[in-house]
Amino acid sequence: MLFTEDFLHYVWKFRLFDYRQLQTTTGEPLEIISVGQHNTHAGPDFQNARIRIGHTLWAGNVEIHLTAADWRKHSHTIDGAYHNVILHVVYHQNETIVLPDGRVLPALELKDRINPDLHLRYHQLINGHQQIIPCEGSIHAVNKLTVQNWLTRVLVERLENKAATVLSALDVNQGDWEENFYQFLAAGFGFKVNALPFELLTRSLPQKILARHKGNPLQIEALIFGQAGLLNGEFTDAYPNALKTEYLFLRQKYSLVPIEGHLWKFLRLRPQNFPTIRLAQFAALIVQSSHLFSKILKIDNVRNLSELFSDGHVNGYWNTHYRFDAAVKPMSASLGKASINGLLLNVVATFLFGYGNRLQLQEYITRSLQLLEELQPERNHIVTEFELLGVKAKTAFESQALLELKNKYCNFKKCLQCGIGNQILNVT
Repeated sequence: MLFTEDFLHYVWKFRLFDYRQLQTTTGEPLEIISVGQHNTHAGPDFQNARIRIGHTLWAGNVEIHLTAADWRKHSHTIDGAYHNVILHVVYHQNETIVLPDGRVLPALELKDRINPDLHLRYHQLINGHQQIIPCEGSIHAVNKLTVQNWLTRVLVERLENKAATVLSALDVNQGDWEENFYQFLAAGFGFKVNALPFELLTRSLPQKILARHKGNPLQIEALIFGQAGLLNGEFTDAYPNALKTEYLFLRQKYSLVPIEGHLWKFLRLRPQNFPTIRLAQFAALIVQSSHLFSKILKIDNVRNLSELFSDGHVNGYWNTHYRFDAAVKPMSASLGKASINGLLLNVVATFLFGYGNRLQLQEYITRSLQLLEELQPERNHIVTEFELLGVKAKTAFESQALLELKNKYCNFKKCLQCGIGNQILNVT
């Protein structure tokens, strides 16, 4: 039955082998005092291990391979980082390893010390023909507390990764949280399809320019639609012509360079999600709220946060238009509840977490998690698939965690690094 070195790492880390009357492959008594810390970077697999061979206590690194010959195949013989290895743990000892100083490297063979049932469970997880996730046939039997604890762990990992992107951009924006938030919020309005042109738009139109025109909604709209590259044509309606007139003056005043209008994607989008509607909604929010991130830092409940995003008044033109010069039946162009929840989930929660991390303020990290616990879960195919397996997301906290679990663990069959997989594999 096939398995990988990662499996042996797992077996060693959690001592899932028969360690009674241990001996090295040369017959010397072996005692494992500490398996060491798992090293996922370059160098030996476990560091700072402590073992006793015969009457001698050793402290140092442990290297793990499927066969002893892998030591030579991986060029460890000529790599100084491996010269202080104190134990070679292998599944099969097929070669004696001699270190550069002439010392025979002590080895422990695990071939006859691993429970066959553990082999079988691992094989079924990694090499099975599951349709959704590797443990789809077993996850229902996993302790609910274990599942919840692991979801909390991966949710924090997800927020840490997303916050790292925010903090990297913050450095580019010279520590300006408001400008940074403005850029990420715009990308949120674009969803995945139009996130890039929205981001390019905000980078071409600094928030400080918009701040100078807070009292004039038409000028705010002109700057946003103009910099979006959507005011280059000839128009029939009065509204786009008024925008164009304002923009041509403001463009010259601030030496602005618009982005290319062709970057915006309309194809296969519902009209309510057309970039023109999203730009109008974004403009309404900018008009309504100055220093938006500072306001968010002072609000500690979902209702007030939602109201902050829903108070903007979209220009009435967009209640009868999806595009310029193309009238449609009346509808509401206001930002809907689902869109607001998406912005709170994907932008606000991430920024609160990143802000708390950067300033070491636990209050904002906690608020980020609480915000996700109060929001409704997303509805997508991944969340639906987990629901079919008996794992139902009741909050955005849980749905976000399931996305991270599926995309970062299940898809890559990282069952050995997963708390749920660990319980399934654990042999009592």
